[in-house]
Amino acid sequence: MDMLSRDEIAAAGLRDWCKLAQGLHARFLTDDFAEGARFVSAVGQAGDVLGHHPRAVVGPDHVDLTLVSDDAIYREDDGTEHVVQWVTQQDLDVARRISDIAADQHLPADPDAVSTVELGLETAHPSTVAPVWAALLAGEPEAQGRGTPGDEVRDASGRVPNLWFDDGVQDAEVARQRVHVEVYVSAREAERRIAAAVAAGGIVVDDSQSPGLTVVADQDGNRGVVCVAAAPG
Repeated sequence: MDMLSRDEIAAAGLRDWCKLAQGLHARFLTDDFAEGARFVSAVGQAGDVLGHHPRAVVGPDHVDLTLVSDDAIYREDDGTEHVVQWVTQQDLDVARRISDIAADQHLPADPDAVSTVELGLETAHPSTVAPVWAALLAGEPEAQGRGTPGDEVRDASGRVPNLWFDDGVQDAEVARQRVHVEVYVSAREAERRIAAAVAAGGIVVDDSQSPGLTVVADQDGNRGVVCVAAAPG
């Protein structure tokens, strides 16, 4: 299936879900682990019918779900096609069904609680260094370029954060901070976290792309990026 644009995802009106990084993310609140397990079982049965399943993490009082298609089609301007990890129509369909199941089971969603983390590495030679990181992070060469037209390193099982490369630096040797953390959250949660970081002594060093991207530094100058994608609906 074709990958969907951010506008198409937002237009779907999935209020329980947030588009963060490549996928759709949701958290549903439960009274206990057993209730979460029953919810995941129902979600699994619905996924069997629809032919697509989310990644699920069951906690003591919540269930975190991630939906993404591993075979989304991305087309360049010249018509070249790439198979990437991104949201497609099947993800929207499954997300709607999951929300219906949650409503039937009286499980509220908490979209401001969802979050995902990625790593960024500044390098002028991504294709050269990517195999090293594929080995270190995922233990397999296939992790390089998985689900992306570039050299980004992604572990198929989701054990570790994705690593992407910023090749905009011309001389990687002079980069002060080569690796940084990117935290993807909802817009409301981003405001809260940035305020909390500043209250703790952090400094907003670049908000020129806010609210989409806000760069925050700690007292030693180490930088992290708070990333926001428009919530579907």
